[in-house]
Amino acid sequence: MLSVSAIDLLPQKFPFQMIDQLLECNQEIIRTQFLIQQDNVLVTENQFSEGGLIENMAQSAAAGTGYAAKADGRDVPVGYIGAIKNVLIHRLPMVGETLQTELCTKFTVGQATIVEGKIFSEKEAIASCELTIFVNQ
Repeated sequence: MLSVSAIDLLPQKFPFQMIDQLLECNQEIIRTQFLIQQDNVLVTENQFSEGGLIENMAQSAAAGTGYAAKADGRDVPVGYIGAIKNVLIHRLPMVGETLQTELCTKFTVGQATIVEGKIFSEKEAIASCELTIFVNQ
């Protein structure tokens, strides 16, 4: 199983890095892991925020793009969220929980990729959304 530190795959750096490990990356799926720490900038009253969950999904997509770029000998590109749809948050996770995030690519048109993201804590689905992401190549 793939397990790569996210630090070299993301343009985001501490304190705004919302994933720890890239676990799987191929044409169909990206899987990441993130341990929520007390000092995270998107933690309030021991809970990881809604914005943190969405940023976690966006950075998971960025890690997959960064991994593919590095595999091709290119620099890690910068991406932008173009749209967020169908956000569903069942609950906010607490400090100390480890999130597993899965992104499935729906389709790509030009520089825009539409992904469907889901976040789990243990096996419990806690959040999902659809992201449109633009990447500067």
